[in-house]
Amino acid sequence: MENTCSSECQEVIQLSYEQQKLLRKGKQASNKIFKKGRSEKLKFKKLNQKVLLHGHCHQKAFDVVKPIESLLKKIEGLEVETIETSCCGMAGAFGYGKDTFDISMKMANEKLFPAIQNTDKNITIIADGTSCRCQIKDGLNRNAIHVSKFLDENIIY
Repeated sequence: MENTCSSECQEVIQLSYEQQKLLRKGKQASNKIFKKGRSEKLKFKKLNQKVLLHGHCHQKAFDVVKPIESLLKKIEGLEVETIETSCCGMAGAFGYGKDTFDISMKMANEKLFPAIQNTDKNITIIADGTSCRCQIKDGLNRNAIHVSKFLDENIIY
């Protein structure tokens, strides 16, 4: 019996490899932030930009959006605008349901979508929730990134 790997199998292996690379980068960034952050001042690139911050429902429930705002506001030249919303409307796969899609869109159109639509297309949107990022991408065709990716792109190692 010959060992072969289908194209789907190869894609999974490649994805797994890419995920491992991202995990290593994330671990490196978090080690820098949490180990060095207490004893040394973190160094970030000087920026001249604005970001929109959308807190995930779980972050809001546990009041951890404020620490994210505080960390981002330490970056020189970065203007942080937190979008005051309730749920983005996606809630996992809720927004993809045949019977719940319209409700999901109504929730997103309440505050989240208008806040994003009223900004420049080049503005960075930070949204930690995977479903939040999907809602933003699917509903507005705009990309949003996780705060850890934003920090990794702007921290000086």
